[in-house]
Amino acid sequence: MIAYKLAVDKPVDLEITGKFVAPSPNWVHLNRVLCDYELIVMTSGTLYIASSEQRFSVSKGEYLLLPPLAKQYGYKASECSFYWLHFSSENAIELTEPASVSPSVRAGEVILPQSGTLGSLEKIIVMMKQLQDSVRCYNDKTLNNYMSTVILCELYNQVLFSSHPPAGKSKQEQLYNDIVDYIKWSRSKHIKVSQIADYFGYNEKYLSHLFSTISGTSLKQYILQQKMELAKFLLTDTNQNINEVSLQLGYSDCHNFMKSFKKIVGLTPTDFRNAYAKRLLFYE
Repeated sequence: MIAYKLAVDKPVDLEITGKFVAPSPNWVHLNRVLCDYELIVMTSGTLYIASSEQRFSVSKGEYLLLPPLAKQYGYKASECSFYWLHFSSENAIELTEPASVSPSVRAGEVILPQSGTLGSLEKIIVMMKQLQDSVRCYNDKTLNNYMSTVILCELYNQVLFSSHPPAGKSKQEQLYNDIVDYIKWSRSKHIKVSQIADYFGYNEKYLSHLFSTISGTSLKQYILQQKMELAKFLLTDTNQNINEVSLQLGYSDCHNFMKSFKKIVGLTPTDFRNAYAKRLLFYE
C-alpha cells in the first residue's frame, strides 16, 4: 500500500479545513486537481472517490490521505459526511514500495498509509472540530499549523497501535481486549459490571480485578470514560440537545448524565459544546 512520510519536527502548513455534508443522496464528488494534501475522515455513509486512476470507497471510521497534483473525481453517488483537512508539508515523500507504519520511524517523522481504519474516530473528530473553532476564532496561522500537525501525529499513533499490538498476549490480555471491544460496542446502552461478567462467564470480582490490573483503571470507571468519549463526539459533531445525547448513551435521567460528564471531562455538556461551537460546514 502507498504511504506518505511527513516531517513533523516543524508544523505542516494548514491550507483550509471544514466539514462536508452531502446535500442529497445523488451528490457526486467534483472533478479537480489540488496543490496540497487532503485528509478525509468519514463520519457517516460512504464516499466514492478516485485519485488519478485509483478508486476508493471510504466509510465511517475510515480515513483517506490524497496527495498533491492528483486528479480527484467522484465515480459514484455518495450520501455521506466527512471532515477534511488540506495541508502542505516540506520534504514529504511518497513510499510506493509495500510500507507499513513502524514504531521505529525516526523522531520528527510520521508514516501514514494512504487509507485505513481509525482506532478512535471520536478523538480525531473532536480535534478537527477544535481546529475549526480555532480557525474561526483566531485565524492564527502558527496556532492552526501546530494543531493540524497534532491531528496528523494522533492519526499516526492510532494507526501505529492498531497495526502493532503488544506481543505475547496471554489469555488474560485476550479477555481484557474482548472486554474493551464489548464496552466499545455497547457504550450507547446502560451496561453494568455484573452484566459484562455474566456475558463472559466470569466472577464479577475477578473480572474487575483483572481489568484494573492490566489497565490501571477500574472497569466501572472505564465504562464511564468510554461513554463520555462518545458523548463528546455527539456534542461536537451533531446538533442533538443534551437530553437526546443522554438518552442515546443509555441514561434515563439527563441530570445523571450531566453530572457524570462534568466529573469526567471537567465541563458541563453545554460548556463543552460552546467551547468549540464554530464549526466550518460545507455543502459543496
